[in-house]
Amino acid sequence: MLILRSLLANVVFYVNLSLWLVFAAFPALLLPRRYLMKVAGGWSRSALFLLRVTSGTGFEIKGLENVPSGGLIVASKHQSLWETFVLIGLFPDPVFILKRELTWIPFFGWCLLKLRMIPVDRGGRARALAQVTRRSRIEMRENGRQLLIFPEGTRRPAGAPPDYKYGVAHLYADLKVPCVPVALNSGLYWPRRKFLRLPGTIRLTFLPAIPPGLSKTEFQALLQDSIETESDRLLALGRSELAKLGLDPLAKHS
Repeated sequence: MLILRSLLANVVFYVNLSLWLVFAAFPALLLPRRYLMKVAGGWSRSALFLLRVTSGTGFEIKGLENVPSGGLIVASKHQSLWETFVLIGLFPDPVFILKRELTWIPFFGWCLLKLRMIPVDRGGRARALAQVTRRSRIEMRENGRQLLIFPEGTRRPAGAPPDYKYGVAHLYADLKVPCVPVALNSGLYWPRRKFLRLPGTIRLTFLPAIPPGLSKTEFQALLQDSIETESDRLLALGRSELAKLGLDPLAKHS
């Protein structure tokens, strides 16, 4: 049953994405950007609904009261594809920092460019960081957008040791805005590079904002400690619930 529901969840997810791209996003490319952002939010909500229906994977979001108004950085743990489309539906005008290769995908990449997401060449290092900082400053200070970033740079398996990059501290110091840490346990239910979709409740928590003004070293340490402590708690909670169903995906590593 788990295999069949996972198969159904995967098929439905990509069919749904394709339909939104062809019948909503593609026409919206000819309209002002705000219409395409509404399409992205609609797709996000539909994907969450269909995931719950097909695989029994629901979600719980806490801590939205910790998100201040105005320009800010949202620094999220990254374990699966799930948080990428969830976060985009929670903010009025978000801008993602994402790998450049995503913009090369037909239709999907065109939408990312229309939405003025910020692509980064991960091999460019110092030059790429300078370009990302300049673009982020424009989008946040001049256009009032919310900057969404994954501090570890790429998806990490649930329970893997943290691997935070320096870029988020550089942006925090340069942009001088609050940073909201985000913890989650999505990798238990939507594992990185795996087929299965497990039933249960994915949990995401917005933690208290880190105010501007800390040194890069202080900020980096506080950000990592905040995200990892809460993510570990959510991970333990999710594993306990899955173990009752005989589905703990990390049991073999314990």
